[in-house]
Amino acid sequence: MSQIDALRDLLPEAAKDLRLNLQAVLRPENLTSDQVWGIALTSAYFMNHVALRDAVLADAQAAGVGEAVIDDAKAAASIMGMNTVYYRFRHLVEKESYATMPARLRMLRMGQPKTDKATFELMSMACAALAGCGMCIQAHEATLVQHGVSEAAIHDSVRIAAVMQGTAVGLGIGV
Repeated sequence: MSQIDALRDLLPEAAKDLRLNLQAVLRPENLTSDQVWGIALTSAYFMNHVALRDAVLADAQAAGVGEAVIDDAKAAASIMGMNTVYYRFRHLVEKESYATMPARLRMLRMGQPKTDKATFELMSMACAALAGCGMCIQAHEATLVQHGVSEAAIHDSVRIAAVMQGTAVGLGIGV
């Protein structure tokens, strides 16, 4: 994790907790290595944080993560960039009229990932949590459970997203 370690060293003392958390959440506990790296990369793409994205991508590739994971991370971040806006709107307005209108938004990739459905959904869950879209969080959590993913693994995906967000903020506050 040489690139991520270099970023960790740039975090100011005020973000010391993030230095430790960043190191801890990227060690797989309830997730495969590909899932950990995919979730971290998806989070960095979703937040559009170039330095964090580049560091995670370099370390993921060094760890042997394949192109399917990287491509799914890009796809999940892109699709969720759209979905979290649309579904958060529907959720927050709380009008039946919007709830009955078809979304008419293409998102076929969610059903045809290059990795597997559980990994893609874990990546999508990270974006839903980052965006704070309750409707998306509930939908992805239900799909993950339906696919046999443990609550501990789902929890880990959100922990990774949270630490990635905190790291991006910490990097922005300077030394």
